[in-house]
Amino acid sequence: MNGEGGWHGERPIGAGPGREPSRPAETRALEVLERIALEGLREQRRARRWGIFFKLVFLAYLVVLLAVLVDGREAAAPLPGGRHTALVELEGPIAPDTPASADNVVRGLRAAFGDERTAGVILRINSPGGSPVQAGQIYEEIRRLRERHPKIPLYAVVTDIAASGAYYVAAAADEIYADKASLVGSIGVLMDGFGFVEAMRKLGIERRLLTSGERKGFLDPFSPADPDDLAHMKRLLKQVHEQFIHAVREGRGDRLKDDPRIFSGLIWTGEESVRLGLVDGLGSADYVAREIIGAERIVDFTPKEDFLERFTERLGLAVARGLARLGAGALR
Repeated sequence: MNGEGGWHGERPIGAGPGREPSRPAETRALEVLERIALEGLREQRRARRWGIFFKLVFLAYLVVLLAVLVDGREAAAPLPGGRHTALVELEGPIAPDTPASADNVVRGLRAAFGDERTAGVILRINSPGGSPVQAGQIYEEIRRLRERHPKIPLYAVVTDIAASGAYYVAAAADEIYADKASLVGSIGVLMDGFGFVEAMRKLGIERRLLTSGERKGFLDPFSPADPDDLAHMKRLLKQVHEQFIHAVREGRGDRLKDDPRIFSGLIWTGEESVRLGLVDGLGSADYVAREIIGAERIVDFTPKEDFLERFTERLGLAVARGLARLGAGALR
């Protein structure tokens, strides 16, 4: 219809005042295809991650299986004929949960003495000492094993250092050998700490210590030292020192020279230690095995960290991390 007030043409469907024209069907189809393509890419990435994860798990399984087979063959394979020298290492500080703990060293010594082809045992020491309790436990076990296996001698061989609790352990051996430059001795007991009383006073800090025992807070580093507390600790240290001296005298006997400096806490070179009777001679583990024990072949009985246990622990961590990454990827 033409004319005023009439229609001048057809209005597009859906059009009207304030409204946009509808998008073409082709645009909507392209958007759907784009979403499908992106979802397909995400699915491919997830599938690829899972594929890598399962390949790693399968590889880990093969490694564990191989380790089991190798360990089994080594355990089952007989050692060459003849007798050997058994070696046990005491390396590092003597303390619980360390390679030189009483549990580890004693386990190695029992295995060494228990082997029917052991001609002699070498305890190779490289330690600055540590816990008197741990050292005492090793000392007593050495004496027990020597009594139980009287035909198997035990020799302590010092490499760099056998001081304090490490020499405590060495004193239980039949004989002690060291290098001329080794450090030996330090037969004493030590307890150290700090006092912060003056520093706190200068900083204007008030110490508030509450106890339910009259002497429970003794030797508190933030309180003035009490003479009675110091006297008590000196008495305890003297008792432990006397126990140490008794163990050394019991182990070394009349080989010790009559020199009061021996128990003063000083250390000596291996060469000086021979003159003082702290050490019987100069020599390495190879020398002792070859010349003293007469069995040159050395077999190490030192307990080692279990490979499978360590590997499975790390594998579990790796699997947990892999699952965490996969979960994070699925939430994207």
